[in-house]
Amino acid sequence: MADRASLLADLTAEGDALDAVVAGLDEAAWTTATPAEGWTIAHTIAHLEGTDRQALLAVTDPAAFGTALSAVLDRLDTLVDDEARAGAATAPALLLERWRTGRTALAEALGAAGEDRFPWFGPPMKAASMATARLMETWAHGVDVTDALGLPVLVSGRLRHVAHLGVRTRDFAFAQHGLTPPAEPFRVELTAPDGPVWTWGPDDAAQRVTGPALDFCLRVTRRRHRDDLALEATGGEADRWLDVAQAFAGPAGADRPPAGAPRGAGRRQP
Repeated sequence: MADRASLLADLTAEGDALDAVVAGLDEAAWTTATPAEGWTIAHTIAHLEGTDRQALLAVTDPAAFGTALSAVLDRLDTLVDDEARAGAATAPALLLERWRTGRTALAEALGAAGEDRFPWFGPPMKAASMATARLMETWAHGVDVTDALGLPVLVSGRLRHVAHLGVRTRDFAFAQHGLTPPAEPFRVELTAPDGPVWTWGPDDAAQRVTGPALDFCLRVTRRRHRDDLALEATGGEADRWLDVAQAFAGPAGADRPPAGAPRGAGRRQP
């Protein structure tokens, strides 16, 4: 529970960090376009608010979540856009209030949850996995917001959770692209924002990925083109992984264009 408490504290802090970015925006700024095609800052926060609300239902009332999921199975392809569009029409002050209330309630529910798995749009997951996924999504969409506003990406030690999820989803990423996941483990060595090196996998693995943790997180959330990142791959499978890596469920969509290229990349939905 101590580990989960620390994870939930980081989830709360990640939400608060993005909140601090948008809280002082005037209404016009909420309509600023993000790099996610067709989405404004309002769409982005509405998506986070709506997903937190769905996660809260899954944790507190799995049966009700199952019923709600069954009702939208025929429109899952458009559900994310539909919900974001509806939420973006809400007055910014009210949307912000709903997001704050919802993410607080979700953190409390995840803290009180047992070790059983609960349903989700993808495979069922435990509380810790849901908290990690919510932190990853909050940070990734925060990149869209700060990019839209011309601000630096939010960077902290909490990126370790995003990087960990990126490593854990290696096989999923290969499968999403119709590729057979590699049989052997990879070594991943990432330099943390404050200097230490975070590692995963055996020391002697032939397939390796190294570089800044921030760059790896930007890649596995598909917020930057690989050409713009200081990531190095050793081995053909590791190199292929950096092409297909994604830490979120669902299709990857089109890659973001390299820096300086015309905009028009598809939206990411971690």
